[in-house]
Amino acid sequence: MDNNFEVPAKEKIRETYEKYNDYFYEIMNNIVKILQEKIKLGAQPTYKSRVKSFKSYYKKVLRLKSDQAVQNDKLVCLTDMMGIRMICAFLEDINLAVEQLKTIFDIKEIEIKGADKKFSEFGYESIHVLIKLPESCVPERKYKYSNLEPLPDDIVCEIQIRTILQDAWAEVEHELIYKTEFSPFDAPLRRKLASINASLTLADITFQEIRDYQKKLQKEVDDRRQTFYLMADNLLDKKKEVKEEKINRVTPFVQGSIDELLLQAIHLHNEGNLEQAVEIYTKILNAVPPADKNVIAVISKHRGMAYFSMNNFDEAIKDFNTSLENDPKAYRPYYYLGIVYSIKKEYEKAIGYFDESLAINQFQAHTHFRRAMAYFEIKEYEKSMNDLNSALNLGMDKEECKVLQDKLSKKFGMSMK
Repeated sequence: MDNNFEVPAKEKIRETYEKYNDYFYEIMNNIVKILQEKIKLGAQPTYKSRVKSFKSYYKKVLRLKSDQAVQNDKLVCLTDMMGIRMICAFLEDINLAVEQLKTIFDIKEIEIKGADKKFSEFGYESIHVLIKLPESCVPERKYKYSNLEPLPDDIVCEIQIRTILQDAWAEVEHELIYKTEFSPFDAPLRRKLASINASLTLADITFQEIRDYQKKLQKEVDDRRQTFYLMADNLLDKKKEVKEEKINRVTPFVQGSIDELLLQAIHLHNEGNLEQAVEIYTKILNAVPPADKNVIAVISKHRGMAYFSMNNFDEAIKDFNTSLENDPKAYRPYYYLGIVYSIKKEYEKAIGYFDESLAINQFQAHTHFRRAMAYFEIKEYEKSMNDLNSALNLGMDKEECKVLQDKLSKKFGMSMK
């Protein structure tokens, strides 16, 4: 023991520390406002903030044996007095958040907590980022803060970045171990806690894998839909030759689950390997029990789009109807049926399907536009103009609408003479 160390007066230190409490919270609230405005992730994080409890603060001050603490009326500044927790949905969000923090604040230190623990030990990783306090976040020391000494220039705020599951573990771990100063010695109990930790880690990884899969699938589906729209435009505009654009992919696919097969089928679909895509779609449909209506609806819709791309309109119609039988509230199959019947020049039927699609979701620019074209073909010019205006109001490209707009202008011009 250092005999030259003078024990600080605890109550005096408490008084000095706690009079900064409101000041610290106001600073953190200002920082959180910046985070809410500037951090942009797929799912926006939630935030918690806390001022370090005096009990924890005092223990750390004693442990550090700070000479400043002996002065009693001087604030001993620690790096974790002000703590903000950013709670993210997915593991990928953590690194994205760190990179964005680097562009927003003056970063003093980045530390990965828990990375050095063995898999059998308690603890869960999180990233702690120490930021310099932005001048705009520090209130002026007047009125209720006039009795406070200025904070040192090197004071920081700690931002902890965790997933939802990491945060849940941290809260429970704090109650079970740190708050009670309890560390279990019983081996089975230690194994149980380690097992929970491992399960949460695995759950985080699994959630991220599902997220990655969804992103891949969504990208493929978006490309698939855009190609479908392009082909529909070409066919409706009576262009003679329609070929699918080949979309190159480098993502490897492994056959196995229905999800993997679907991703592979859409990948082949996007590359223009339509027969192979149809084969896999059919394989999925044959394996799905009739009770799985949502799966049947989705796969039938995609197979119908493949048949459409093969100019096999009769099979496409069957699949789109099957999709609707299993999911009557889906608006896209109605739209696709409207497209097919427009190509077949059965405009009344096409309009009926466009009506059904818009009854479910009226905010579809393309559907209003296609119905406008169908109305024009059956000489319902006023209805065609109304739909065209709706399409434009919903953001339809003006150039795409120009031909129909010119035709309608001529028709109305003729009727006015």
